[in-house]
Amino acid sequence: MIQQFRKCTAAIAILAAATGAAHAADWSDTSISYRYGTDFAEPYNPKDLTKHIVNLSHASGYKYGTNFFSADMLFSDKDDPSSARSKTGAHEVYVLYRHTLDLGKVTGKDFASPGVRGYGFTAGFDMNSKVDAGYNSKKRMLVAGPTVMLDVPGFLNVSLLALWESNAPYSTYTNSGFERYRYKTHPMLNAVWLIPLPVSAPLTFEGFANFIGKKGNDEFGGKTAAETNIDMQIMYDMSGVVGAGKNTFKVGLEYQYWKNKFGNNHNGFAGSGAFAKTPMIRAEYHF
Repeated sequence: MIQQFRKCTAAIAILAAATGAAHAADWSDTSISYRYGTDFAEPYNPKDLTKHIVNLSHASGYKYGTNFFSADMLFSDKDDPSSARSKTGAHEVYVLYRHTLDLGKVTGKDFASPGVRGYGFTAGFDMNSKVDAGYNSKKRMLVAGPTVMLDVPGFLNVSLLALWESNAPYSTYTNSGFERYRYKTHPMLNAVWLIPLPVSAPLTFEGFANFIGKKGNDEFGGKTAAETNIDMQIMYDMSGVVGAGKNTFKVGLEYQYWKNKFGNNHNGFAGSGAFAKTPMIRAEYHF
């Protein structure tokens, strides 16, 4: 288990380096963050779960658009066990990458209009590896679709993306698994934002929202459900308190609302574990 986890983290480091070197950046922001909560949930598990999450993120802009890379390393408590006989918690690595081409920058034309800064095209991927007792999904997903960049303080981008998702789950309870299974291509309406709050304190409202359509039947033949995943934070820039540059150290409160997690209907066999309502504390270091 430890060897597999080390391989995942090594792959993340290589991918992060490749992402940073892909384009000569006009600007960049790299951060390491930590978040913690005690009300996480997993489908088919009725218990409230405690998780520690360490994240590495990188955002950058270049001549024709932007890159965003994120890697979560999630550590669960024993109620989300790492194997059928283990008393230790599950480990997961979840990697996400998005590239957005700015159509105005590519064509040299100004597409701005009232309320809109411009338009783009976004493509990327998600992938995970989780060492847990029940599912071990090995998710792989490609995404692509148009993006609207709204004219707000900070930024607010809204994308309509097609998702091509597959998994190859393996259960340590039954020592059995599936060949890689591909869901039906399905849509996702995505919003991502960072907006300074109109107050005297250095506060920002940040986060993302994913509204995901049904993706056909799962690998067991059951019907999937539409999924809502909203993750939002109020962050305070405490850099001035410690004598650091602006936006170096940030702390705040985070809340995640995740209904029908992974497309599992929370009114069905997946139960309450498919509906997470999770408050968290969060701290970030930007460099």
